[in-house]
Amino acid sequence: MDPTELPAHALSAAIHARQLSCRELMRATLARIAALNPVHKAIVSLRDEAELLREADARDAQLQRGEAMGWMHGLPQAIKDLALTAGLRTTLGSPLMKDFIPKEDGLMVARMKAAGAIVIGKTNTPEFGLGSHSFNELFGCTGNAYDPAKSAGGSSGGAAVALATRMLAVADGSDFMGSLRNPAAWNNVFGLRPSQGRVPLWPASDVWVTQLGTEGPMARHTQDLALLLETQAGHDPRVPLSLPGGERYAQRLRDFQPRGQRIAWLGDLGGYLAMEPGILEVCEQGLQRLQGLGCVVEPRQPGFFSPEAVWQAWLVWRRWLVAGRLAPYLFKPSNRALIKPEALWEADQAAGLSGAQTLAASTQRSAFYQQMLALFDAHCDFIALPATQVWPFEASQRWPQQINGRAMDTYHRWMEVTIYASFAGLPAISLPAGFGPTGLPCGLQIIGRPQGDLALLQLSQAYEDAAQDVLQRRPPSIAAQLDDGLA
Repeated sequence: MDPTELPAHALSAAIHARQLSCRELMRATLARIAALNPVHKAIVSLRDEAELLREADARDAQLQRGEAMGWMHGLPQAIKDLALTAGLRTTLGSPLMKDFIPKEDGLMVARMKAAGAIVIGKTNTPEFGLGSHSFNELFGCTGNAYDPAKSAGGSSGGAAVALATRMLAVADGSDFMGSLRNPAAWNNVFGLRPSQGRVPLWPASDVWVTQLGTEGPMARHTQDLALLLETQAGHDPRVPLSLPGGERYAQRLRDFQPRGQRIAWLGDLGGYLAMEPGILEVCEQGLQRLQGLGCVVEPRQPGFFSPEAVWQAWLVWRRWLVAGRLAPYLFKPSNRALIKPEALWEADQAAGLSGAQTLAASTQRSAFYQQMLALFDAHCDFIALPATQVWPFEASQRWPQQINGRAMDTYHRWMEVTIYASFAGLPAISLPAGFGPTGLPCGLQIIGRPQGDLALLQLSQAYEDAAQDVLQRRPPSIAAQLDDGLA
């Protein structure tokens, strides 16, 4: 069997048992990338093959000396092109950054390298990570694993497609407005947005206010998701709001009883969220699997909060934070011609924000958190929503202008279903729910209690065991290789 077919934890075990060499895995990974990446454009800035093989040989030599770096020892890893990678360009998908080569790794990358990962390149992302559609002027558009003519989602679209097509065994990403959940849903993999502070971001110009986005893991298997989270997580004194680490998530995945777990199904929030036909029905198929495990699923109306008030507060926070990120690139007026219009819109919308408006939005956010907490305390252990509101759309389209006849008034309104976990700082996961009539996947979003990452992973493992019919449905390019006896 081609080793790229194996889960990351199985690859790790085979390498440490000396049943598979790091060189063999690197060669197989690069062959898979050469075969599929020209079509999907998931991995960018790929490093030189000879250099990567030398690094793999060095990892093998370490094992011969009895020196194992960690569970990722020798695993090829492409890093999302928003995270800093020392000596390897980090473009943010922007022409303004096309030649930027960082001198240091981001904290998450450094932790993954310390665990033994070999960074082979980057994964594609939309410009500045804005919008859930992974296209940019530098590298083009990442095509969906199940149909390259469709969007892969984003902003961790390259990571999700690389996972689904077996170009990577496990992947990192980041999530501000569903960027780990939306692409996972559209490529039939798992994407976990950790609790706020679980995976600290460093370097960072601000460590107090910018608490809506977070880095995190993606995987084809819950155990791999848990292992990567263990590596990424943990307090760093430079990031004062970061949470303690040391949790062994992977060892406790089956220390869990799904029977009796209460899941509040919010659906489309009583018709508030526009949904394309079929999305709710496929998500309900996922809920039926959880019911089969003994979970209690109870539909609930959104009467405990005002969705429109939350959306308006979210817009203020998003404009404020995104405009701050973009400000350095706008000091030079001529740069505007090299920045996509959606990013310019974010910056321009924030230009008139006042301190009173931002404080009011923060007050609304605080009230929303308390409302979510009250729902957990009184009614449920988990909250369920669709992970997306639309099916993967044509890759040539910048963003959906309407959903089921309802016009979208911003370039990101079609992703509104993802904001609730982000705004409350709660952990959330996208579980592969099933496929629509055109053969494209969607995901079921499960939100956990405050800092309830372990319980969320445990529920995911139970779900994975019951959802093999969905998880074994491979992308057509992989299925064709298997039919030809090549994989």
